[in-house]
Amino acid sequence: MKRILIIEDEYMLADMYATRFTQEGFKVSLAESIAQGVILAKKEKPHLIILDILLPDGNGISFLKTKQLEKSIASIPVVAFSNFDDTEIKKEALSLGALEYLMKTDYTPQELMEKVRLYVK
Repeated sequence: MKRILIIEDEYMLADMYATRFTQEGFKVSLAESIAQGVILAKKEKPHLIILDILLPDGNGISFLKTKQLEKSIASIPVVAFSNFDDTEIKKEALSLGALEYLMKTDYTPQELMEKVRLYVK
């Protein structure tokens, strides 16, 4: 079973996506902070991480930097998924290995599922 880690501090949104991915046959873990995300990524070794950028303990950029330094999780693909529309942050996320930087408002759950399926086969 393919595993997805969603790092998102808005519980209702995280739960909605977790339900959708579970219905599609994925095992989903939720983290609401960078610290939780790092712990769960190390423990569960997901096939993909969906990362919000604005989180209570920092921004997703710091997660991406930490991920690069942690050999056990460095190769896990990440899709940034946020409503934070900042060109410099997008560039930095992509330069730190995010596969894409998607705007939440531009994607329905089904469209996000289609993106996830591109990376998790």
